[in-house]
Amino acid sequence: MKEETMTFKVINDEGKEVECEVLFTFESDETKKNYIVYTDNTLDEEGNTKVYASIYNPSEDETKLLPIETDKEWKIIETILDELQNETANNSEVA
Repeated sequence: MKEETMTFKVINDEGKEVECEVLFTFESDETKKNYIVYTDNTLDEEGNTKVYASIYNPSEDETKLLPIETDKEWKIIETILDELQNETANNSEVA
């Protein structure tokens, strides 16, 4: 069974439309905000997939991505990404 990927389009800094893939969304109990973590499937200099995160309101009809402005919020997102990366690494070792 194929998992359905959620995608959306954004306009980048150069005015070009870019398709992004939603990796996951979550609400933080600590900040009471909703976050979306996504990628445009481009790679950085080291060959890692670039991942972005923003604040969003899931109850709005037209989703606006808002910047994450505090180190505390970035730390929450980084912790979740690290946990997911460790889970994926552990699952691939089992296979």
